[in-house]
Amino acid sequence: MSASPSSSAQAAREVIAAQLRDLRIEADLTGHELALRCGWSAAKSSRIEHARTPPSNADIRAWCAACGAVDQAADLVAANRRADQMYVHWKKLHRHGMRRAQEEVVPLYERTRQFRVYCSNVIPGMIQTEAYAVALLSTIATFQETPDDSPEAAASRVERSHVVHEGNHRFALLIEETVLRYRIGDADTMAGQLGYLLAVMTLPNVSLGIIPFTAQRRVWPLEAFYLFDDQQASVELLTAAVNVSAPSEIAVYGKAFSQLAEIAVYGADARVLITEAINSLR
Repeated sequence: MSASPSSSAQAAREVIAAQLRDLRIEADLTGHELALRCGWSAAKSSRIEHARTPPSNADIRAWCAACGAVDQAADLVAANRRADQMYVHWKKLHRHGMRRAQEEVVPLYERTRQFRVYCSNVIPGMIQTEAYAVALLSTIATFQETPDDSPEAAASRVERSHVVHEGNHRFALLIEETVLRYRIGDADTMAGQLGYLLAVMTLPNVSLGIIPFTAQRRVWPLEAFYLFDDQQASVELLTAAVNVSAPSEIAVYGKAFSQLAEIAVYGADARVLITEAINSLR
């Protein structure tokens, strides 16, 4: 894997920082002079120029005004927004609750034809039961100290999963066997979720692979990631969601998925693992 799944976002920020630095130099301003015009410290100017502190859109507009380059502000603000979308902190995304975040990805789900999903920690969102989703999202809200609208968010999550049953979408899903054993919610919630896995894996457009505890690893357990066609990879970290669009990075996640798929079991062997996990709940 690449050194950091946020490398695309950092690269985008470095490009913006370099453009801002060029504007300052072209305006024949020192960092101190620019800071005075903008009304902030010289240290802030330095942090922005070296891509250590992401500028706000207001910072960019002030910078461009100070350099006599107001006409370039709109393009830089647009680039800054794209960089923000590459690396989104969960607390920021969930600051008003989680329901909106479920709804915002519906267009992406509906236009994607081939989903490749690897999860090492929880059941993939598009095949979660509502009870499982409520238990999981409530835990996330408590940990993040964000508003808990888990019932509404879970209902939206289940609603957006209509793509599993409708339209021309194909799903290649990989989960670690540990996911079958992690207790999200109570025993009844887990039994219902595991039972749903047995049902959904019979769908003709779904391939569900489970990587056993005993598999000889070719790829170590990774952070959860979702591949949407060959257009985007979304990686789930503890603090943020990273959205990768660089073809070279998408290709690396595709390679990891392929190698993980080779050590997974499918069909009857996968059903045995799910059934064993159900029986362990008794």
